[in-house]
Amino acid sequence: MVIPSKTHIALLASPGFGHFIPVVELAKRLAGLHGLTITLFAITPEVHPVQDELLRSATSSWPGLINTVILPYEEPTFPSNVDPVPRMLAMIRSVFPSLRSSISSMTEKPIALIVDHFGTEAIRAVANEFNMLKFVFICTNAWFLSYNLYLPYVKEVIKRGEPFYIPGCEPLVGDDIREFTFFPEYQTHKDFVHIGYDIASSDGILVNTWDDLEPETLLAFKDTRFMKRIVKPPVYPIGPLVRTGEPTGAKPEIFRWLDCQASGSVVYVSFGSGGTISTQQTIELAWGLELSIQRFIWVVRPPIENDSAAFLLTPMENDADGLISKYLPDGFLGRTRDMGFVVPMWAPQEEILAHGSIGAFFSHCGWNSSLESIVNGVPIIAWPLYAEQNMNATMLVKHLGVAVRPEVNPSKELVRRDEIAKMVRRVMVDEEGIGIRKRVNDLKERAKKALSEGGTSYNALSEVVKKIGD
Repeated sequence: MVIPSKTHIALLASPGFGHFIPVVELAKRLAGLHGLTITLFAITPEVHPVQDELLRSATSSWPGLINTVILPYEEPTFPSNVDPVPRMLAMIRSVFPSLRSSISSMTEKPIALIVDHFGTEAIRAVANEFNMLKFVFICTNAWFLSYNLYLPYVKEVIKRGEPFYIPGCEPLVGDDIREFTFFPEYQTHKDFVHIGYDIASSDGILVNTWDDLEPETLLAFKDTRFMKRIVKPPVYPIGPLVRTGEPTGAKPEIFRWLDCQASGSVVYVSFGSGGTISTQQTIELAWGLELSIQRFIWVVRPPIENDSAAFLLTPMENDADGLISKYLPDGFLGRTRDMGFVVPMWAPQEEILAHGSIGAFFSHCGWNSSLESIVNGVPIIAWPLYAEQNMNATMLVKHLGVAVRPEVNPSKELVRRDEIAKMVRRVMVDEEGIGIRKRVNDLKERAKKALSEGGTSYNALSEVVKKIGD
């Protein structure tokens, strides 16, 4: 039984499910395992059943310990083709008056503020004003943290085509490096430099990873030759924090269909809450799935040209009229009726990945999705689209060996149907898939051990709680 403490802390979640979900899971873990009182502030640009369900589950699981507050934001005026980072930062900046007002009105004010990666300006704008302890929760991996901490200290302009050496990581080359990295004059480059400084000024850095997943990178944060002069606060690997649960009944027909399939026989295809692909790529993907002769569940959204992150900060509309089929090849639904299941717009991903019939995940490599795949022992077909997803894909393929990847960058080039079919069969049919499955299942067990009482991630979060309480 958890004994509630009087320690009150605040969490701030940036817009987007990639930040919202792990922050909610962190709140539940702090309340459920350590008895802290939590006020969870969320900035949500869309109304979605999953969002409401997450907030309800957090407050109902630990009544009296978790309170949620939705902060009103101002929609920034940016061109539609602008990088989403400045837009997201402007949205977060607009909630600071409401955040200050809410904290000021509390009888028992929080003694610490935990923000995610894009909320670090709140350290300067809010946490210092209330004399709060300041923690940053990196919802993605230690590779990305190392990149962002190191970027402000790179004195020479990084040249395209040359490897970018980051402490504790494999050298990054080509599309694995975010484009703004090459251009110090870009606003997004400047934003990431400021974020790097903010992270380094915090009292502690929480990362959604664990010791056995990224040992070299985590060790680099303690290396005096590299990061000691940059990283003053301690780094706490506390992951994997992912959403779990039983089927909600939102799409019961999916689970009835899955129950009829053989173990490990289905490929799940989804590009996350923000990812989109073009019209032609949608057609090639459909043909590739059909040519693979493997069973599949495919979450299909309307294609959008030249914007692989179109839904990242934009509400998704339901496909009430069933128009998704018009984007698929003629006869596709009929020909694949017995081997595939097409879902418009959204599916309960966590519950699907936990089902025994799933044998692979065709994923955009967002870190939430990557972790959900690993904790369920599901191999990955990497299809990175935006943000740090190319970096994640490189880690999953080359460093961890739990994924395969197309030869071209899907966000810039068309991946042809033959290559799509080949990737699916590499994981589902070929001998290569056996080794991938073994490695991902090994990581699954290591993740369980890290989170269990006495495990490395459990102990790391306990250290954070002790630091807050002292």
